[in-house]
Amino acid sequence: MAKPFHYGGQAVIEGVMIRGKEGVAISVRQPNGQLNIVKQPLASLYKGRLKEMPLIRGIITLVETLILGTQSLLHSAQIAAAEEGEGKIPTALLWGTVAISLGLGVVLFFMVPLFATRYLIDPHIDSALLSNIFEGLIRIGIFVAYLKLVGLVPDIKRVFAYHGAEHKVVNAYEAGVPLNVEAVKNYSTAHARCGTAFLFIVLIVAIFVFALVGQPTLWIRILSRIALIPVIAAISYEIMKFGANHVDNPIVRILLAPGLLLQSITTREPDDSQIEAAISALNEVIEIDQTADSGNAILTE
Repeated sequence: MAKPFHYGGQAVIEGVMIRGKEGVAISVRQPNGQLNIVKQPLASLYKGRLKEMPLIRGIITLVETLILGTQSLLHSAQIAAAEEGEGKIPTALLWGTVAISLGLGVVLFFMVPLFATRYLIDPHIDSALLSNIFEGLIRIGIFVAYLKLVGLVPDIKRVFAYHGAEHKVVNAYEAGVPLNVEAVKNYSTAHARCGTAFLFIVLIVAIFVFALVGQPTLWIRILSRIALIPVIAAISYEIMKFGANHVDNPIVRILLAPGLLLQSITTREPDDSQIEAAISALNEVIEIDQTADSGNAILTE
C-alpha cells in the first residue's frame, strides 16, 4: 500500500503556495477580491528516486524550497505590483533582491554568532564544545528576535496569517474533513512539518555539527559555517520527517514542542478569505495529482 502523500507549502504575498506530488499551485488574493490561481508541474528532480533517499532528499528539499518558494514569492510580488499600477518588476531586480537577502541571512545567522563567540566568549573559555553551544544559543536568540521584529511589520502580519491558513487547511485535509471554510477554521495554525519548526531543528543540529569542527583558525570556521549548511539541512530534514511521522508519541511531542511554540510567532489566525485562498491552492494540487494517478492507472492496465 502506497504511503499517503504529505501536502505542504508556504505563505506568499496575499496568498498561499501548495506543493503536491506532481505540481504546485499558487493562489493569490487580488485587491478586487478575486483569486489569481496558477499551477505548474514539478521538475523531475523534485519527485524522482533521489527524493526518497535518506539524507539526499533533505538536500533536494532545501534546493526545492529555495527555488519554488522564491518563484512563488516573486509571482505574488508581480501581482501586487501590477494591481498597484507599478507595472511589471524586472525579473533581474527581483532575483537580485533574493540573492542579497540570502547573503544577509548567512551573515546574520551564521557569521554574526561566530564572530560574537570568537571575540566575546572564546577568550574566557577553553572548550570547543562550550564555544559552539554559546554560538548556537546566540544564533537561536538572533533568529527569535528577527522573527519578532519582522512580525511587527503590517504586511508581514498578513503573510503570517496566510501561513496560518496554509497550516489549517493541511491539518483539516489530513484529518479527512471537507475542505470548506467553516470546517477548516476549527483546526490549528501549528503543524509539525512547518518550515519554522524545520529551521529551529537546523539551529539545534548546527550546534552539534559545528562542534565536530572544533576551534580551528577563524577562516576555516567561517568556511565551515557555509560549506556545512547542506549537511545540517540533510540531517535536520530526517529528524523533522521522523518527528512528523511519530507525532502521536509523547516523547516526540515533547521534542517537537519548541518548534511548534516558535510557530506562534510566524502564524496568525487567518480570516475566511485567507482560508479560502489556501483551500483553493490545495484543491488545485489534489486535482493535478488525481489526474496524474488516473493516467498512470490507465497506462498500467
